[in-house]
Amino acid sequence: MSAPAESPVGGTIVTPVRRRRRIAGPLTWLAVTPFAAWAVARVAGLERGSLPTQIMTATPYAAAGSLVPLLMAAVGRRRAATAVALVTTAALGFSVLPRALGTAEAAAGRQVKIMTINLLFGRADIESVMRLVREFDPDVLSTQELTPGAVSDLDAAGLKELMPHRVLEDEWSAGGSGLYSKYELRQLPDVAPPVGHKMPVAEVSLPGGAPIEIVDVHPYPPLGPNVVQWNEALAALPSASPDRVRILAGDFNASLDHAALRKLLDRGYKDAADQVGAGLIPTWPANRRVPPIITIDHVLVDRRVGVREVSVRDVPGTDHRAVLAELTVP
Repeated sequence: MSAPAESPVGGTIVTPVRRRRRIAGPLTWLAVTPFAAWAVARVAGLERGSLPTQIMTATPYAAAGSLVPLLMAAVGRRRAATAVALVTTAALGFSVLPRALGTAEAAAGRQVKIMTINLLFGRADIESVMRLVREFDPDVLSTQELTPGAVSDLDAAGLKELMPHRVLEDEWSAGGSGLYSKYELRQLPDVAPPVGHKMPVAEVSLPGGAPIEIVDVHPYPPLGPNVVQWNEALAALPSASPDRVRILAGDFNASLDHAALRKLLDRGYKDAADQVGAGLIPTWPANRRVPPIITIDHVLVDRRVGVREVSVRDVPGTDHRAVLAELTVP
């Protein structure tokens, strides 16, 4: 308590001690701690179970949000909290920012264009898909949630003439997938993971050199008990090979903030969008009241492959955006 002051009308006035500083300290730590825990989980790859795995896709937003407790701690002159908040923001920032800072690579080699799109049970607007195919002119088209009806509609709209070679595993569900190509395809058995949706694998006879291999990727989403199969599928995808250029394209149901996807990258791949500063462009959910917020559709390439450009396009009728990658293959 402070010293009593004499009142001009008699008696004394007692001024209570301000408790603002006592409250501010715990509030600051309350703000800092969740972000610090998030940074530890992201850097160490500690997400476990379905809900933490899903939440981890929001890491770019957590990185931006971590500036708030850092400002609180700095303004309040809380040295320990400021230090922890600064390390937290730095850790999250270094995990996220490189995806927006890449530059195109002028690597020598054969040019190849890859397009991948999840058709949402075959409901994607076929004319829009074909318009994009004609505009981008991909060498290989990787499709997920490909139904027999979508196969017929795409062929009727002209895909059969533009990309006559295909390895299709379509079905009337989310499990169907298919690869289309301008060049000859040869299906490769026993390469795709034994769990997850259909994931056809094919050898593409690109002109001017050795064939390349492409995998149409679509594991189950990590919802509920499916998180186990999601992890198994990503772990079972083939590693990059010294003998052949391999490309993985599709709906991974995973972001670069998932330890499972980073472990796959460590097996000889790089994310094409990440390489050219497009790694933070969200791909899901599209065409809904909520705008796209997370990036789960990818083109992963052998580290020897050059990446010239990656773009993301909206396609009406599906909740995924198409990913278009221009590459150079040695």
